[in-house]
Amino acid sequence: MNSSILDTSLESFERHFAVNVRASWQLIREFALQVPSAGGRIVALTSDDTVNNLPYGASKAALDRIVLAVSRELAHLHIISNVINPGPVDTGWMSDAVRLACVARQPSGRLGTPADTANLVSFLFSDRGAWINGQLLKSDGGFSA
Repeated sequence: MNSSILDTSLESFERHFAVNVRASWQLIREFALQVPSAGGRIVALTSDDTVNNLPYGASKAALDRIVLAVSRELAHLHIISNVINPGPVDTGWMSDAVRLACVARQPSGRLGTPADTANLVSFLFSDRGAWINGQLLKSDGGFSA
């Protein structure tokens, strides 16, 4: 991760923006051009991880703004869009030191799981989640509290 403001390469910065911003914007645009009259849902995943992780964090912030803009700009197409920040989810990328540091900051004493995030995504795609639109939801077990 060690990619700070001073040592991030242009190649790394551009690669992150190509994946997290440009590709996501293109998918959203194509979805909007083909969406059925009943509309649809968009849910993106984001992160607050920016310190010493500049290109990733900055590109996720840009993605947030695009997805939140969708809730207003594409409302006439009945598209509902939200962003989820799941906080630290152990999907195999964490070292033991990172895992311990994250657990120490968690009020629940545990890290998030992919199922925790999937449960919120499922809710947002359900009829019960239809009123939630244009939100950046922190579903991080209290990590950011």
